Amino acid sequence: MMSKADLRAQARAGRKALAARDPGAASRAAGYAPAMLDALFGREGGWAQEVARGHRLTVALYRPRGAEMDTAPLARALSDLSCDLALPCVEALAAPLVFRRWTAGQVLGLDLVGSAAPLPEVEAVDPELIVTPLLAFDVFGQRLGQGGGYYDRTFAARPDAARIGLAWTAQARDRLPAEVHDIALHGVLTETGYTPARKAD
Repeated sequence: MMSKADLRAQARAGRKALAARDPGAASRAAGYAPAMLDALFGREGGWAQEVARGHRLTVALYRPRGAEMDTAPLARALSDLSCDLALPCVEALAAPLVFRRWTAGQVLGLDLVGSAAPLPEVEAVDPELIVTPLLAFDVFGQRLGQGGGYYDRTFAARPDAARIGLAWTAQARDRLPAEVHDIALHGVLTETGYTPARKAD
């Protein structure tokens, strides 16, 4: 099996090509946000009924870097679905991410690793759904990330939060290598729909 380093190099090149070839994928993926919320949080009547009951959801997105899929269309769709939004902040290198409340147009600063993030005085929140970028994924919810471990540490620290990847369908692999510290996603949202992860054999 190919090493993770080689997989990352191959997946970065593939994702860059996808971003150039299909920039409208993010908007199409956002169109499946209701189906995703129905699958994850909808009881009888789906997510629309949950909203009618007064349930609001806090969703953590990310600010895209490089060829990561744009989250702006999904942010708009989630806001229309009565969700509150947050963004991750790296505040310590070997610690889980901190999530701070965010709205479109809000002034952002730079966190410890130079990513755009809410300012330190903005309220920290506990998201019920964490949307993460990725380089590749498989049907069992395994995710190939950049290798920094931030999301794995965060998932371990927040086991009750739903974990969703945002990606192009073509980023799928048959099976990714999984290590002890890797925590599987609950599903992946792509330009062709929302797909729950399958249980590993």
